[in-house]
Amino acid sequence: MVAPVGAPPLVLAVPGSPDGATRSLAEEVLSIARSELPGLDARIGYVDGEGNGDGASEDFPALEAVLTRAAQERGERARRAAAAAAAKAKAEAEALGEEVAAPAAAAEPAVTDETASAVVVPLLAGPDNALLRRIRQAVKHSGSAAELTDVLGPHPLLAEALHVRLSEASLARADRARLFTVATAADGIILATVGGAEAAQAGGITGMLLSARLAIPVMAAALDEDGAVLRVAEQLRSAGSTRLALAPYLIGPEVAADLPAAAAEEAECAAAEPLGAYPAVGKLVLAKYATVLGIKLQPNPAMH
Repeated sequence: MVAPVGAPPLVLAVPGSPDGATRSLAEEVLSIARSELPGLDARIGYVDGEGNGDGASEDFPALEAVLTRAAQERGERARRAAAAAAAKAKAEAEALGEEVAAPAAAAEPAVTDETASAVVVPLLAGPDNALLRRIRQAVKHSGSAAELTDVLGPHPLLAEALHVRLSEASLARADRARLFTVATAADGIILATVGGAEAAQAGGITGMLLSARLAIPVMAAALDEDGAVLRVAEQLRSAGSTRLALAPYLIGPEVAADLPAAAAEEAECAAAEPLGAYPAVGKLVLAKYATVLGIKLQPNPAMH
C-alpha cells in the first residue's frame, strides 16, 4: 500500500531543543513511518523551532512555519485545479461551438475539499498539557486547516518498547517466558513521565501493561513534579521491592537529557534509556495519521 495521491502531509511536532540529535531522532521516526506507507509526505516541525515566516530556518523550522507552508501548498493546488477545470470547460464548449463567456475578474478559488492541509502528530508518549497547548497555538497561528491528533500513548506497543529498553540495560528479562535469569533485573519499576500529575495518571495505564509483561510492580511518577520520583521509590520499597529501576516513558527530546539520570540518582536506582526511535514509535505516529484520514493500513498483529 502507498500513500493516497494528494494526501496532506504528516507533520511531526517535535518538542525540546532543536539540535542535531533531536533532528536525527525525528528523521528516524519518520523513516519508520515511510517504510510502512511508501510515498508518505512526512515533515518535521519544531515546537521551539527557528522563525515563523519567510525567515524560517531550513534546518530547524518552527512548527507554525511548516503548517503555514503546507496550507499555502494546498491553496496553490486548489488554484491549479480550478484553472485546469476552467480550461477543460472552455475547450469542451468551443468544441461544441458554444459561445464562451469572458472570464470574470480573477479571484482566489475557495479551498472546499474536506481534507486537512496537514495532520499534526505530537512526538509525545503521554499528555503534557503545557506542550500540547503550545502545539495547539502553533496550529491556530499558522492559519492552516491542520488537524491535531492525540499523543501516542497509552498503547501496548509502548509497554513493549519500555520492556525492551529495560532489557537492553539488563534491568529486565528479555523474554516473557523467563527461561533465564538476569542478576541485575529490577523487582520494581518507576515509570518516569513528564507533564505533572495528569501525565503520571495517564502513564499508569501503560504501566499496568508493563507490569503484566514483567510480573513486577510498576508505578508512574512525573519527572517535573518535585519529589514525585522519590515518593514512588519509597512506596515501592515499602511494598517489598529492593532493586528498583527507572523506565523513562519519554521519547527523549521533551525533557533535558540529564533529567531521567538525575531522578534515578536521587531515587538511588538504575535507569534505562528513553524510548527514542524504537520502531513502535514510528508505527504509532503513522497510525495516528492514518486514523485521521481514514487510511486502512496493512494489518499488523503487534498493533492489536
